[in-house]
Amino acid sequence: MAASHTSLTRLTDKKCVPCNLKELRPMSEDSAQTLMPQVAEWNLVNDGGVMKLKRSWTARTFSKGLDFLRIVSVLAESEGHHPDLHLVGWNNVTIEIWTHAIGGLTENDFILAAKIDKLDVLDLIRRKPSD
Repeated sequence: MAASHTSLTRLTDKKCVPCNLKELRPMSEDSAQTLMPQVAEWNLVNDGGVMKLKRSWTARTFSKGLDFLRIVSVLAESEGHHPDLHLVGWNNVTIEIWTHAIGGLTENDFILAAKIDKLDVLDLIRRKPSD
């Protein structure tokens, strides 16, 4: 979907829509950049020609990292949009979001990222590396 389609509606007020492969195309990097301010904690990355959103956290413990990913998975399932979830080492959590079916970013990816940012998980993650 083009960035102009998002107008001024907040991403967190939207719902991910089913992918219609005949109509859906990956958004351009320029379109993605216009949505980045709404998911400012995320990084826009080009992974072998595939644009993705990526963010990392440090969990307080291994179990809290798993709890965090479980909470994200419940949200993702409710949105019908499934990110790649990684728990590496004992407490390094990384989430990568893109629309796998089309090999790039759509507005759905930004909606999910914005909703992940709103989750109440501060008890599970460290605010600063020194925490």
